[in-house]
Amino acid sequence: MNYRLSVLFLLLTLSISVNAAGNSTFQSFNKAKKALAGQVYNQLPNKTLYCGASFKGKKITDPNGFYSSKYEKRGKRIEWEHVVPAENFGRTYSEWRDGHPLCVTKKGKPYIYRNCVSKISKEYRYMQADLYNLYPAVGAVNALRSNYRYAMITGEALGDCEMVIDDRKANPPNRAKGIVARVSLYFSETYKRYNLSDSQRKLFNAWDRQFPVTEIECNRNKIIESIQGNVNRVMKSRCG
Repeated sequence: MNYRLSVLFLLLTLSISVNAAGNSTFQSFNKAKKALAGQVYNQLPNKTLYCGASFKGKKITDPNGFYSSKYEKRGKRIEWEHVVPAENFGRTYSEWRDGHPLCVTKKGKPYIYRNCVSKISKEYRYMQADLYNLYPAVGAVNALRSNYRYAMITGEALGDCEMVIDDRKANPPNRAKGIVARVSLYFSETYKRYNLSDSQRKLFNAWDRQFPVTEIECNRNKIIESIQGNVNRVMKSRCG
């Protein structure tokens, strides 16, 4: 009996470990972006995460009321936004902060940050290219949001987009709050290097309840699972 229980426990442990595994398919951020454009969003409405702007290819075709006087050129194209910013897990690597002996240009100049950790760490490359964490966004919004944490703040919105960015914080429109929450909860559950603070987890749990999954969000999850291979357990529990 004890032997059977031990075997069952081992199988359950292995199952949980497999289900909680992260991306192990895409190491290249560029290949991840191509997969999203060519294999995911060819089956979904071409709408950006925050503003609901329409796009075709890389060009914004209808900004849906978005306006910003900054980053004018980037406001006319989409970029692939890391909902969980790459810096927020990248800076946990010493190569991001301090560099590495191999992170040297042909002219002998050392470099740090994303380029260095991308060169050295396979784990980071997988995290950076995780399709679940990447959404189309108006390029200017991607730039303005930077790596700021999400928060309930008030202020001047980006036109009719209702995205508020101020004091190094970002408050997304209601259309994006649930998505942002579930992506962040998935990333925290899947990757040990990304830890949510108690306040952020409380906020995301609230947004997850207040703004439940949509059919489009569940379809996106199924498509990505078929391409990337790993199960998003947060979305699995919400979509069934």
